[in-house]
Amino acid sequence: MTPHWILGPGAIGRLLAHSLSPIGDVTLVGRRALAEPQWLTTPEGERRPQRLNALTVDQMASAALPAPGFVHITTKAMAAEAALESISQVIPSTTPLVLWQNGFLAQPRITQAWPGPVLNATTTQGAYLSGDAEVVHAGRGHTFIGDLHNRHPALAKTLVQTLAQAGFDATAVDDIRQRLWQKLAVNAAINPLVALHGVHNGELRGAEYSGRVASVITEVAMILQAEGIQPPNAGQGDAAWRALVWQVVDNTAGNKASMLQDVEAHRPTERGAILGPLIESAKHHRLPCEVLQALDSELAALEASYLSPH
Repeated sequence: MTPHWILGPGAIGRLLAHSLSPIGDVTLVGRRALAEPQWLTTPEGERRPQRLNALTVDQMASAALPAPGFVHITTKAMAAEAALESISQVIPSTTPLVLWQNGFLAQPRITQAWPGPVLNATTTQGAYLSGDAEVVHAGRGHTFIGDLHNRHPALAKTLVQTLAQAGFDATAVDDIRQRLWQKLAVNAAINPLVALHGVHNGELRGAEYSGRVASVITEVAMILQAEGIQPPNAGQGDAAWRALVWQVVDNTAGNKASMLQDVEAHRPTERGAILGPLIESAKHHRLPCEVLQALDSELAALEASYLSPH
């Protein structure tokens, strides 16, 4: 039975742990101890307890666990590299990693730096934490698995089979880079605006915000074209990206985006992972990115208002 370590007990990390624990050897790793038992609320509203094997990073060195078959890194994007570094001394450098981060910041860096295989996951599974002892599986989605250079297709298929046993609808793909950039485009058009204005996703349809959403999409579409990323659903240019963004807005109308959750909890946002790669790419290709830079500056100021010592 392949051991799975899950590094980062946030919403997706705990959902993975709850899902994989009944079928395998799972260890959930965090910076602090978790309450016991942990609870899972299913999309149907069923609430059930489960005792997860959870250890702190400090306990890993003396835990004498079998070497993991996969290490899933489910932290926020800006914490992924430090999280990996915190356990790098207790896992073989050939261990396959699975990155579950938003954006396109951690994925290329860790792929380049880690000697072993690095898979990337992009998922539409909906989950959020309710207190310290419960994760709510808010909606079932689909998960795509692959690596940036398409060197490990067999490994991706193996992981997909395991996820399927755990109840995750998943597919191994050879174009994960395209899919990560596509999700990044959608996140850039939705997350910063809802975080800045404290609104649910569906409210972006209103006249107050829809024009700015369109301005973001215009910049992003040019950047992705320069990066060689195909428009979604075999469409053309801006129109295809607009259709995708508004479809996601409608499908998630009642959702509170993760970036808004971070602002409300006075945590750092993932602006660097979502807006950063787009702004960097725009500068590289000498493309305009004033709208994206303005969003980044506004989010930086908002973060500073609650993170800076007063």
